[in-house]
Amino acid sequence: VQLQASGGGLVQAGESLRLSCAVSGYIFRPNDMGWYRQAPGKQRELVATITGGGSTNYADSVKGRFTISRDNTKDTAYLQMNSLKPEDTAVYYCNANLMGISYWGKGTQVTVSS
Repeated sequence: VQLQASGGGLVQAGESLRLSCAVSGYIFRPNDMGWYRQAPGKQRELVATITGGGSTNYADSVKGRFTISRDNTKDTAYLQMNSLKPEDTAVYYCNANLMGISYWGKGTQVTVSS
């Protein structure tokens, strides 16, 4: 199973980015998918999750600014990040739950300058 994340980069505060996470190497549709992030010196934290049925959950710090979505035909999850803040700077990791097993992708760096 592979999770391929893309879309990170360097932006200024107030700008937007969209992250993508494509799952491959598995014949079943992923259950929950999500995004987590880890800033330097901090623990990895949940950003947003989405179930196979489309129910979403967000960290309080990103509510109203970030939107998670998924395309089940492509086994891909997205994270639309608007109104980015310097405190959103972190490595963002994609996660997928497949038959009760949690898989992680390599992180993608998001840097927001003030």
